[in-house]
Amino acid sequence: MVNRADILVRIDDDHWAQLPGDPDILCQTAARAALSAAGWDDDNVEISILLTSDTDVQALNRDYRHQDKPTNVLSFATSDDETTVPEGEALPLGDIVVAFETVQREAESAGISLADHTSHMIVHGTLHLLHYDHEIEDEAVEMEALETAILAQMGISDPYARNEI
Repeated sequence: MVNRADILVRIDDDHWAQLPGDPDILCQTAARAALSAAGWDDDNVEISILLTSDTDVQALNRDYRHQDKPTNVLSFATSDDETTVPEGEALPLGDIVVAFETVQREAESAGISLADHTSHMIVHGTLHLLHYDHEIEDEAVEMEALETAILAQMGISDPYARNEI
């Protein structure tokens, strides 16, 4: 199947240049892997990814989640099971926002590469846009298992085996 997802990546913090290779390709690869694994291979969807700083993520976390601290990734789903769009238009799934300093700190602490941890955050965020969650234990187990399988297909080891996040 052809993955018709339109994945828009914007980099608002120069620190993201520390990622090896092209951050846009890394984000595209991780998001498409998550969409495919969740059965969204042939869907015409749109995702926006913002690679930014702890400062920006902290402001969003404060304003939308009432937690005045940075976090590694935030997801803002813009559609649900009842959302419809005109034929031929992409279904907007939502936005993913990733904080450089937090992701870098977590990667260093876990002894993994910045690229692998960033990929994990994009997979995690994409699954949230597809309404996977980890607030309830059973749902957390399902989401973590899917994340682990997706990352394994990408050649990235199980982040939960290391208590990475």
